[in-house]
Amino acid sequence: MGVDGRMMRRAVFLDRDGVINHPVIRACRPFAPGSLAELRIMPGVPHALHALRAAGYRLVVVTNQPEVARGTTQRATLVAMHEWLKSVLPLDEVFTCEHDDADRCSCRKPLPGLITHAATHLDIECAASYMIGDRWRDIEAGRRAGCKTLFVDHGYDEPVPESFDFRVTSLWEAASLILRADALR
Repeated sequence: MGVDGRMMRRAVFLDRDGVINHPVIRACRPFAPGSLAELRIMPGVPHALHALRAAGYRLVVVTNQPEVARGTTQRATLVAMHEWLKSVLPLDEVFTCEHDDADRCSCRKPLPGLITHAATHLDIECAASYMIGDRWRDIEAGRRAGCKTLFVDHGYDEPVPESFDFRVTSLWEAASLILRADALR
């Protein structure tokens, strides 16, 4: 319970590309799918999400999608992708930053604004929550928001996060770690 007597909710914050769905890989680097036809859910994701939901976690996607600001993806396409994901997976919400680095917004990961906004909106306690991501920006945003962090390491040709709580290879492995930690409480 929080200091005001309300029950604090816990969540698993999830990056989208590389955690829930396959990224498009070019030169060993991940990119967002550009259409609904390219959006493919990764193996084990539905099972992992259902297990986390059954354990009482809110499931919240927090994703940078700068392709909208860059003009390479239409906002309507992005909305359609997220509506489809919510229709086939047990997700509570999808929060999106559509800005690019030059916009200097507080919602673009590695800044924690997207997570803290989602936490406020959904009455979530970040210290009791997790952030799962496959890039340094995801992990840094989770760390700055006060979440425990799980880095999904796909071996991309880019820097890995400097600090994280756990390194895993899939969302299913991350969910298993979270559920084991719950069992030890």
